[in-house]
Amino acid sequence: MKQFVRTAGLALFMGSLAMLGWWWVAVAGNSAPGGGWPPVVIDILLFSAFALHHSLMARPRAGMLVERLVGPDLVRTSYVWAASLLLIAMCVLWQPVGATLYSVTGIWAVPFAAVQVAGAIVGLLAVQRISVRELAGLAEPRQSDALEYGGPYAFVRHPLYLGWVLFFFGAAHMTGDRMLFAIVSTCYLIAAMPFEERGLQRQFGQHYLEYRRAVRWRLIPYIH
Repeated sequence: MKQFVRTAGLALFMGSLAMLGWWWVAVAGNSAPGGGWPPVVIDILLFSAFALHHSLMARPRAGMLVERLVGPDLVRTSYVWAASLLLIAMCVLWQPVGATLYSVTGIWAVPFAAVQVAGAIVGLLAVQRISVRELAGLAEPRQSDALEYGGPYAFVRHPLYLGWVLFFFGAAHMTGDRMLFAIVSTCYLIAAMPFEERGLQRQFGQHYLEYRRAVRWRLIPYIH
């Protein structure tokens, strides 16, 4: 039964990523006129519901509560189920903002594409350094004394977030929906970083303090 729940969670996780891709192209890429400010407020609330789930589940007390409900072997899987469903709900319920902020075509669009490709590569390299099975909910996080220093983690402390920022801000055709999503999601990532780093410091202690001294930048080298 546990394996079925995990496998179904993996399918849901992959489906939510596919849904986000479809939304980015078909919904967020639509520059037709939207409904003004009300959709902006609704969309921020939708993303907040998705983002707050991540923040709440990262709290030790929330993790202990989920563990009591589903057992220690399905905590990560429960997290993946909830996050995937909330992401799908955001994509389905998103209210169009509309409008085109800028649109670059031809050879001038090549640098934008290069930024997005760089973002995808940085994100993939960061994921390779962590457990994909844990990310997809197929296994519970392992308690380890090892701290990741290699790959993109040698340049910024949150390379997965850097890949996210590069990809979503790198769109050559930037609509109101895409810009809103990029801004709101990046603001959440920046706000969440200190809390995430406190948890890493509790887990790794002095090793993480040494890592912070060696890698000064959280998100973008020489900027943040």
